[in-house]
Amino acid sequence: MKKVDFFMLLLCLIAASFLVSADPPTCPADLGGKCSDSDDWQGDFFPEIPKIKYEGPSSKNPLAYRWYNAEEEILGKKMKDWFRFSVAFWHTFRGTGGDPFGAATKYWPWEDGTNSVSMAKRRMRANFEFLKKLGVDWWCFHDRDIAPDGTTLEESNKNLDEVIELAKELQKGSKIRPLWGTAQLFLHPRYMHGGATSSEVGVYAYAAAQVKKAMEVTHYLGGENYVFWGGREGYQTLLNTDMGRELDHLARFFEAAVAYKKKIGFKGTLLIEPKPQEPTKHQYDWDAATAANFLRKYGLIDEFKLNIECNHATLSGHTCHHELETARLNGLLGNIDANTGDAQTGWDTDQFLTDVGEATMVMMSVIKNGGIAPGGFNFDAKLRRESTDVEDLFIAHISGMDTMARGLRNAVKILEEGSLNELVRKRYATWDSELGKQIEEGKADFEYLEKKAKEFGEPKVSSAKQELAEMIFQSAM
Repeated sequence: MKKVDFFMLLLCLIAASFLVSADPPTCPADLGGKCSDSDDWQGDFFPEIPKIKYEGPSSKNPLAYRWYNAEEEILGKKMKDWFRFSVAFWHTFRGTGGDPFGAATKYWPWEDGTNSVSMAKRRMRANFEFLKKLGVDWWCFHDRDIAPDGTTLEESNKNLDEVIELAKELQKGSKIRPLWGTAQLFLHPRYMHGGATSSEVGVYAYAAAQVKKAMEVTHYLGGENYVFWGGREGYQTLLNTDMGRELDHLARFFEAAVAYKKKIGFKGTLLIEPKPQEPTKHQYDWDAATAANFLRKYGLIDEFKLNIECNHATLSGHTCHHELETARLNGLLGNIDANTGDAQTGWDTDQFLTDVGEATMVMMSVIKNGGIAPGGFNFDAKLRRESTDVEDLFIAHISGMDTMARGLRNAVKILEEGSLNELVRKRYATWDSELGKQIEEGKADFEYLEKKAKEFGEPKVSSAKQELAEMIFQSAM
């Protein structure tokens, strides 16, 4: 057999195995093997999981918080109010463990193998039970993750309305609300060229209609923010792309969103989530600085803030701390997607952030910002492909919340101890001089500075003390 024939045969066998292995169980385990499309199935989704409580750092219980104590006051604010933790519906309840090389590995007991409205309602009930057991008041969603796409826009909206009405009912008697909602403008083939930047005007109109509806339901549920993530808003090559026209169209889209937000009385913050690439080769909101420049150019700087995702920061060649500081210094820090990537891979792995050092730097920015409400910390993170127990959903979130809580405690320790701030103050001490003040106030022109340079002679350059700064930081871990 020729090598090419063998290779093609191997590919066919692999593809066939994927199709076979991708079929999920047809009946949820909790129904005793009896399939049902009932809208009102209300089984106990997590019967083996207790309500998660704070037990302190010495606890060995994986289903308990060791560092996150929701009611504890830190710097005059309860810990839960510093974070406003949120569960991402798409990763938690729609994540399958599938990847480009393998089929799904997760089949939760409540799933029936369909994408029906009845199944969507069952997932929504599971979501609320999960939130209550975790002790979290916020969740985030894409419209098409919580309700199935229909054959027409009208049918899709009807499906979404049914699920939203259930969510509204489940909210009663609780503080649970969406931290933010968004429209899924990347999965359907119609969006292969983008939504707001599509080369097809009909797609642009469809995307606008979908965002309109998503904004309405977010507002209806009492959501506090609305996110725009432009996974397809970019290009694969400039050879066939009118970038200037696409950017103009994107700005018009955002202008229309601002106008509609005000028309329906939605007081929430509109957020743009920067990401450099994946799935497109180049996204127009590459990083925080690029997004800020776009907003300034089109006069939208006062209408939007940024949702900074840590994994996106590293994909753009930055640290999460850098992106947060860039957003903060521009007055644009609105929300944080708390996740991380893997240094050995080059894609968006959406792992739970468990690096205490990184969490500490994140919280240093948040404290300087005075918090991020009405935004919060959304766990845009998913279980690893090999983690397949229902219990793992809780353990992952507990670990992420504890990590951020340790980061907050460490950041407070560093700021209150003062050594790091003093090191920075000393480094820039010459700027506290009369000349420094004149420069910062814009009162020193080049002629004056030339005169001063001649008076001073060769300037003395002091050590930056980077190793000492790192020592001070690490001592707080």
